[in-house]
Amino acid sequence: MKKFGTLCSAILVMVLWSCKDSGPKQRFLPPSTGGVNSLMVVMDTELWRSDVGDNIREHFAAQVLGLPQPEPIFTIVQIPPKVFKTTTTYSRSILYVEQDSSSLAHIKTDAYAKPQKVAVVTGPTHEILNRNLDSLAPKAIEAFKQLELSETQNRFERSLSKDKSLEEEFGISMKVPSLYKVGKRDNKFVWMDIQIPKGTMNIIAYEMPENSFSNDSTFVDDIVKMRDSIGKKYVPGPYEDTYMKTEMAFAPYVFPTEIGGKKAAEVRGIWDIQGYPMAGPFLTYIINDDEHHRKMILEGFTFAPSTEKRDYMFELEAILRTVDFSPTSGSE
Repeated sequence: MKKFGTLCSAILVMVLWSCKDSGPKQRFLPPSTGGVNSLMVVMDTELWRSDVGDNIREHFAAQVLGLPQPEPIFTIVQIPPKVFKTTTTYSRSILYVEQDSSSLAHIKTDAYAKPQKVAVVTGPTHEILNRNLDSLAPKAIEAFKQLELSETQNRFERSLSKDKSLEEEFGISMKVPSLYKVGKRDNKFVWMDIQIPKGTMNIIAYEMPENSFSNDSTFVDDIVKMRDSIGKKYVPGPYEDTYMKTEMAFAPYVFPTEIGGKKAAEVRGIWDIQGYPMAGPFLTYIINDDEHHRKMILEGFTFAPSTEKRDYMFELEAILRTVDFSPTSGSE
């Protein structure tokens, strides 16, 4: 009887301790799934075939700027709501559209899996649905893109290059996958690349004087001159007197941005080879590095003929956006 009383006392203590220690428990969320830049659209098939579906495609399957051939910003898979259950809810980026009496346009985070963004649009009529889509689309596209960039960075962060060329030449660091190798290094110039099916992906880094691009009216022309001079000096083509330059038939797209905590210009366009039929897309960041009295230039470009290049360029963007200007042992 004494032993039974002792056991009851022990159990009571454990129960009281458990009640005291317990708090709000976090809901378990499975890891999200899906290919990079894929978007699952959940909506009725008839609605998908209507003007509402057209509006979705206009926003979320718009052409990526700066590519030599049309490619959508997201690869879309549409499914009806009745099959949106179990594993389909684990998709990383989801757009849920429903014709309903309520009118909503918002973005949920980690609703069914983690990490995940779910953009929800409802409305009683096609007109209201389209209006809600138009208002939410820019925010949703940016949210999906940031999620995809983070996912891409997480994937290659598992095996990073230990090469110190960027640190030693510029005092910066980037999270570059270990498969990228430095092929050329000169005073204040680094070129690394990786072999891909039918071509290469490339990253180059160099400096420009602090007062470069001081005239807004000639900004784009100055960018082209800079790229062409660097290409002529460092990026040769397959034969003598051939080199990488900016394709003049397509004016580069220029956007303000922030990278590495600094103001920058993002430039997207097409490169080609002077005197030889080769071309491909490039992405250049011109970064105001005031602390070191310079413009830091980071560029990614791809050569992959007869191949879709969206995801290659997206990976290069993900790499370049990891640049860190924190003090290092590299040169000032």
